[in-house]
Amino acid sequence: MDQLTGTVFNIQRYSIDDGPGIRTTVFLKGCPLACVWCSNPESQNHAPELMHRDSVCKQCFRCVAACPVGAISVGAEGVVIERDLCDVCGDCVKACPHGAMQITGSQMTVDEVFDVLKRDADFYRDSGGGVTVSGGEVLLQADFARAILERSKEAGFHTCVDTSGQGSTEGLKRLIPYTDLFYFDIKHIDPRAHRAETGITNENILRNFAVVATSGVPVVVRVPVVPGFNDTVDAISDIADMVAGKVPGGTVHLLPYHRYGQQKYAMLGMDYELGAAETPSEEFMKGARAIVESRGLHCEVAV
Repeated sequence: MDQLTGTVFNIQRYSIDDGPGIRTTVFLKGCPLACVWCSNPESQNHAPELMHRDSVCKQCFRCVAACPVGAISVGAEGVVIERDLCDVCGDCVKACPHGAMQITGSQMTVDEVFDVLKRDADFYRDSGGGVTVSGGEVLLQADFARAILERSKEAGFHTCVDTSGQGSTEGLKRLIPYTDLFYFDIKHIDPRAHRAETGITNENILRNFAVVATSGVPVVVRVPVVPGFNDTVDAISDIADMVAGKVPGGTVHLLPYHRYGQQKYAMLGMDYELGAAETPSEEFMKGARAIVESRGLHCEVAV
């Protein structure tokens, strides 16, 4: 089992936003959703991808000469990557002296991941932190995630799973015995609205939330508050009503939309659809918090 492999795009040490205390977060690559506000677009595709950071590119064009399949050329504004041709061989990364080329995503074994996790064991114990497995979507690599969680529990680490809930219910159930806390995203209750902005309806997500809600494992519901999608009294009320019905007295985190990941879209040759969107106002977020708390739930607004 320790030689089981999965696709990881980042292991973030000293994380303070992915569960209690100081944590190490393992980000698995691949997601069935295509949320238009996604701040980690490199997490969506399961396969490794080439990223080009134009802000540090010196246009030496050594990458053009290094590419064995002719996927990189020179355009009017600099480097152009034909991604249908690119086989992510990494030759351009090696040739770039400025670090403008990088590959996101690599195969790792459970042992390799755990070698990173155990480095911060003292921080976990001193801060009440631990290990979080996130994505992408954890449920797309449920066996790999379970193995990481199992090793972490054996070491005495607190474990958290951060999931959108879109995936196999059986895979989810396999994670429960090794999970101390779930972070569970709920984006919208209306399945049509959910499909319009994420690409998928939410029936499976809500079924899986019911499984977590009755599992006995604590769950925190996280709600990204996105302009033009769920930044309305009705949308927040519907979510609060659902959560209160499944997890009375539970906890909801409201996450105001931000553009922190916008640059990554350009690095991947992707369009960013929400370039004109604004962060929800402080007034609206206060109102949203009041709605959630009026249902007997605990609520925090991320800053």
